[in-house]
Amino acid sequence: MTLSANSKPFIAIACGGTGGHLFPGLAVASQLKARGCDVVLLISPKEVDQAAVKSAPDIQTLILPAVGLQNRNYLAFACNFWKSWRMARRYFGQHRPAAVLAMGGFTSAPPIFAGRSAGAKTFLHESNTIPGKANRFLSRYVDEAFIGFSEAAGRLKARKITVTGTPVRAQFSGVFERAAECRTALGLDADRPTILVVGGSQGARGLNQMILSALPLLAGRQWQWLHLAGANDEAMVRAGYAQHGIKALVKPFFSEMDLALGAATTAVSRAGASSLAEMAACRLPSLLVPFPAAAENHQFFNARAFVSSGAALLQVQKAATPERVAAQLTALVEEGELRQKMRFALAQWHAPQAAEQIALHILESTAVSQSFAGSTSVKNSCRSGQPAEKAQHAVG
Repeated sequence: MTLSANSKPFIAIACGGTGGHLFPGLAVASQLKARGCDVVLLISPKEVDQAAVKSAPDIQTLILPAVGLQNRNYLAFACNFWKSWRMARRYFGQHRPAAVLAMGGFTSAPPIFAGRSAGAKTFLHESNTIPGKANRFLSRYVDEAFIGFSEAAGRLKARKITVTGTPVRAQFSGVFERAAECRTALGLDADRPTILVVGGSQGARGLNQMILSALPLLAGRQWQWLHLAGANDEAMVRAGYAQHGIKALVKPFFSEMDLALGAATTAVSRAGASSLAEMAACRLPSLLVPFPAAAENHQFFNARAFVSSGAALLQVQKAATPERVAAQLTALVEEGELRQKMRFALAQWHAPQAAEQIALHILESTAVSQSFAGSTSVKNSCRSGQPAEKAQHAVG
């Protein structure tokens, strides 16, 4: 598709299913909006998607009925894939896109194929060290793939691959300098060490139980906790803190993650790539507990990249003991030198221009960069195991 210099580009971003796909998509959408583009987010019907998009009321959304493959229910998967493709194709017939960007997951494929039928340029972003199945499949059909870790390049078949890092929303910038302010906003004590426990947008039972088992060894310390437990475990987690007289703010879900990360002294977290990117932006030392059932154990490899650079500590869930978890958290909270070294390492993982870089590549590829991209420079971003300034701009 060719646009005239005066055309206003319309970009579709497929980013539903999990916060790890949606929040980086929102970051890119904001950059495109700032450059005069019209943007639509293609999301799933899941509650996490509906809650997350409320933070961006100025960006239009389209809900697709796609669902992930569960319990080998291939018929339901195929039917919903077909419905999503039909819906996206019909929508693109009415609103012809200049480009379609897929952020991974089960909502990505139908819009990419519908976009190709409409003559749009197509792109994907892979944030993990080990690409997901959807992105591995789609990579051979897109014009360019953007990746968060350089290790992902060898597993994708795209004709062009660019290392950008993982996009992070603008509100995370500089939040690590406002810890007391963030704690006060959450109703916490401004001067007390704060441990954030977050298992992803829907909580994590294994992580919740691991922390609860360590609480008897940590009771009596002048710490406070912010625990995002998920809806199913909220009551259980709240009761656990109350039993030991520990001050804790327990929530099922919290959309203002910039406040949560900014308030924290340290975090206990899964190792999804989007969460890691946000913690790097906030310079937040963490104990990473990879989700053991993640596809191809990709969270472990994400975590290992951070740990090998000194940016985090690692705890494999099945090997966790209350004593070990308590000792790791004590070190993270009470050893200032350790936290300082981690902050330095985390700074090297932060790719502040990832969303901008992706937006500019898309605009350049759709022949509107002269009108909408301006003369903003693009810097190299994150490369796994290397400081950001040593990243390769393109791979392959």
